[in-house]
Amino acid sequence: MGTPAALLHYIHDPLCGWCYGASPLVTAARAVLPVSAHGGGMMAGRNRRQVSADLRNYVMPHDRRIAQLSGQVFGERYFNGLLTDTSAVFDSGPPIAAVLAMQALKGNEAGLDLLAAIQRAHYQEGRRISDPPVLVALAAQLGADSAAFASALPQQDLETHFQATHRLLDQVGGRGFPTFVLQRGPAMEVIDVAVWLGRPLQWAAHLRGAMEAASALSAR
Repeated sequence: MGTPAALLHYIHDPLCGWCYGASPLVTAARAVLPVSAHGGGMMAGRNRRQVSADLRNYVMPHDRRIAQLSGQVFGERYFNGLLTDTSAVFDSGPPIAAVLAMQALKGNEAGLDLLAAIQRAHYQEGRRISDPPVLVALAAQLGADSAAFASALPQQDLETHFQATHRLLDQVGGRGFPTFVLQRGPAMEVIDVAVWLGRPLQWAAHLRGAMEAASALSAR
């Protein structure tokens, strides 16, 4: 299988509110060109966080701003459920492992589907997406075999994946999550996502134009 004329790299973290805000852009992009997701582990390992009043007070103004700019819904069960549950832990390692496991079992598109479902489960439904049973249930809803997925989940090499993600981020000069990188042949271009938040149709048109330009160049 040949290398695509254009590819969109999506550098993300499932517990990044701005990534959730950009989720409609990922959906729109997938209809235009291949998308490759790279999880960053923003809250993985020693950076995982117990839910607390301080955490809630920090994220809520950001989340409200993201909702305003992107049109994405942050649910009542997230704001006044999960963010008040001090027994919950925010750990982005398990949901990123889940996306990798889904890719291994059912392919790249299924992994992207699961990532979107994980974001909805967290930000709309207030579910604990760091808990493996929640991830198994989400994967099963998307057609994965529960036993096979549960077995694959702990087998993912997160450290290697995180290192590769951060190398890519450094290579392109990205500033955090989300970072979108349009690759056309060897050329890599970081796209300012802030310009496109809440404008998925215009974003898709922009990418379609870039795709057509890349195809024209490769045909020469």
